[in-house]
Amino acid sequence: MANKQPYRIKTISEFHQFRELPKPEHPLISVIDYASIKHSPENNQLSWVLDYYSISLKRSPNAKIKYGQQEYDFDEGVMFFMAPGQVFSVEVDKNSPAKHSGWILLVHPDFLWNTLLAKTIKQYEFFDYSVNEALFLSEKEEATIANIIQNIQQEYHSNIDKFSQNVIVAQLELLLT
Repeated sequence: MANKQPYRIKTISEFHQFRELPKPEHPLISVIDYASIKHSPENNQLSWVLDYYSISLKRSPNAKIKYGQQEYDFDEGVMFFMAPGQVFSVEVDKNSPAKHSGWILLVHPDFLWNTLLAKTIKQYEFFDYSVNEALFLSEKEEATIANIIQNIQQEYHSNIDKFSQNVIVAQLELLLT
């Protein structure tokens, strides 16, 4: 990897703009279809730092991610977690066709403000650099998690009301559990 300063993305809106995606429907939470993300060769050697949580399930046979001291490939369904401020890089094989699938859930810490999850999220070890494993899921587990992600999407796609944050946070807690 190049020894350049990591590229910092502070907001979910910035992420959408950088990846040429439509504006997020909610500024503090977004679910993105991984297939809609464009991977450009000039971004192949960049390191990144996000100022929000990223939880993803990706299948991408031509991509590897370096996170901490560990490298992961996405040939099979791998669930991957990053906390704000962690450095990672993605390397895409330019010679193989892009066949990305999966989703990325982005959650800004401000979305969790004033909730119990804001205090307990740091207890989930899979957000820690020192845990050297991504989560490999069975088909049944993957289907369960896909339903939770769909529930989150439905909630923030519908009219946001005073209960929306609680409903989404409950779904996030279920996902993390």
